[in-house]
Amino acid sequence: MKFLRLGPVGTEVPCVLDAGNTARDISIIIHDFTPETIPAIGALLADVDLSTLPIVEQDGARIAAPMTQPRNVYCIGLNYSDHAAEAGMDIPAEPILFNKSAATFCAPNAPILFSPKMTKLDWEVELGIVIGKRALNITKADALDHILGFTVVNDLSERAWQLERGGQWAKGKSFPNFCPTGPWIVTPDEVGDAAALPMWLDVNGGRMQTGNTNTMIFDAATIVSYLSEFMVLEPGDLICTGTPPGVGAGMKPPKFLKIGDTVSLGIEGLGSQSQTVVALEGSLWT
Repeated sequence: MKFLRLGPVGTEVPCVLDAGNTARDISIIIHDFTPETIPAIGALLADVDLSTLPIVEQDGARIAAPMTQPRNVYCIGLNYSDHAAEAGMDIPAEPILFNKSAATFCAPNAPILFSPKMTKLDWEVELGIVIGKRALNITKADALDHILGFTVVNDLSERAWQLERGGQWAKGKSFPNFCPTGPWIVTPDEVGDAAALPMWLDVNGGRMQTGNTNTMIFDAATIVSYLSEFMVLEPGDLICTGTPPGVGAGMKPPKFLKIGDTVSLGIEGLGSQSQTVVALEGSLWT
């Protein structure tokens, strides 16, 4: 099943794509995809005939983030073996965890905001995990039962803030609109364990990242189980699981985003997204 939200800011309509990829309005069943409603989605939709629900026209419609703002956004660093090789770093023995402000969460095609204080704005195509029900101290075998689905994320980063300003990585990861997410959340029954999904990212039409989730060091189930050892994972929490090679910081010489650049990215089966870098002053945030 694919969940998405369509419509203007503040009036988004929760939808499910049917077998023909037609968007069906499910607001009569669930008012929106929120941390509070996500645990009930499966039961509420289990016996619904989607063909009986209203069609929402997709052509020209704004694609919103596929759920409302999560309570938490967690990230796993250096989680692709080929990216670790690109960075010249050792394979981590345990997942490297850091936080990204939940306020970074935005629609998949929202603009990338460029602050005049930025100098090294970088891109990262990533597989996102959306938690479906509360998890604490769960096993790897049980992890998929706690996952609502998978999505596409661009884990944008200001490398100078992240690596040259001291302290936590969060400061380079948490600017507004630094987490475009979507277009869909795709449930595990369609994706499986997401262990072999091709992924890509282009800047201004040129291919920068080509990867596959089969080079992830820690897979989705391992990550969810591992994080649940240290914290409660709540419904709607988003976990960004790392990026394959081809980030700007890893190029020789390094390459970073500037105003006017376009970034397009996607993961097979999970859809694609596109953003344009715009000046912060006078820009739209959604």
